[in-house]
Amino acid sequence: MPIRRRLAAAAGICATALVVTACGSGSKGVTVQGAKLVKKGHLTTCTHLPYPPFQSAVGGKVVGFDVDMIDLVAKKLGVTQQVIDTPFETIKTGSALNGSKCDVAAAGMTIKAERAKFIDFSKPYFDATQALMGKKGTTFASLDDVKAKKIKVGSQAQTTGEEYVQGKGIDSKSFEDSASLLNGLRSGQVDVIVEDYPVVQGWLKDSANSAYGVAGNLNTGEQYGFAVRKGHNPKLLAMINQAIDQSKQDGEYKKIYEKWIGPLPAGA
Repeated sequence: MPIRRRLAAAAGICATALVVTACGSGSKGVTVQGAKLVKKGHLTTCTHLPYPPFQSAVGGKVVGFDVDMIDLVAKKLGVTQQVIDTPFETIKTGSALNGSKCDVAAAGMTIKAERAKFIDFSKPYFDATQALMGKKGTTFASLDDVKAKKIKVGSQAQTTGEEYVQGKGIDSKSFEDSASLLNGLRSGQVDVIVEDYPVVQGWLKDSANSAYGVAGNLNTGEQYGFAVRKGHNPKLLAMINQAIDQSKQDGEYKKIYEKWIGPLPAGA
């Protein structure tokens, strides 16, 4: 998927990203430690809201797993992170990065060969699976079971979850974002929805969703990656990869994972 955003600078931790919708920095850009940035003093991140627990707006700020991870890169650069809410289509096609709207894309985005034609992916930073969410007590052995029972399925547009179920012959109803997808289930427009497992787990922690549960697990072998402009920012890409590696060595990754997701699986 697109799979689903604290405090800052003087203390050595980058300021939590702000929710903005501006279409670019209006700057010619700067170079910091070899990394090209579109706006002085900021590492500008494109994402697609909401996508908890990876990124969501809370009290006028964007917080989440991806935000905390990219904050580690911003800290290395000595700048603060600023997040721009962007249509996912412009993220995965590279147009947001090519248009100098942002320096990095962080949107719970699955690494896929067709996307890598247009953007440069970091190394994987998260192993992801898909889940079906439906009425509590409802379970399906497989997507063949869903199809045979003619269950109405909802999916988020332009995501690998949607591609996966439609590739299995399921004509899912497409929703623009994860919030409208969840609302589609709550309002009875569909019987089950497919979404990244961590996102579903986050929803199920909300008492408003107490009538629902995991109706099935889909191990699609997906991994998430961050992305930079194709062939344009090798130093920034290297710094992102370094931050991922260092966070796993010094325990920061575990801290972020358990803060937003839950217990860190063995070997992760």
